[in-house]
Amino acid sequence: MPNKKLLLQIDFRSGLPIYIQIVNQIQAQVVGNVLKPGDQLPTVRALAEELRVNFNTVARAYRILDEARIISTQQGRGTYITDLPPPNVSEKLRRESLEALTQSYISEAIRLDFSKTEISQMVNEQLKAWKESEEIESE
Repeated sequence: MPNKKLLLQIDFRSGLPIYIQIVNQIQAQVVGNVLKPGDQLPTVRALAEELRVNFNTVARAYRILDEARIISTQQGRGTYITDLPPPNVSEKLRRESLEALTQSYISEAIRLDFSKTEISQMVNEQLKAWKESEEIESE
């Protein structure tokens, strides 16, 4: 199968590690059927050049995706999307992504001199507002 153009958008200012952004976006494209089993991904080197990031960053993302059985790298042939991973593996990746997002948010809020109480209150307020907006939409 020919190389499929991988569309990734890296936000260098987000605080979320680049390798996690790559993992999250590839996983989302697999789940959303943008990338299908058998689709070939760019080489680590090619993707690193395209995204203008370090080779090791892309290699780390591919290693995580390979361990999660989302991709398979075949020496001399390339890297391909595999069948969807088992639910427990997908859940582990989701959890790791949420942890990274949370750590990034908390670090940035602390850097801006917010207290732990203020951070916690804001999260609770936003969750409450989100829940209320979902309830309104479902009516």
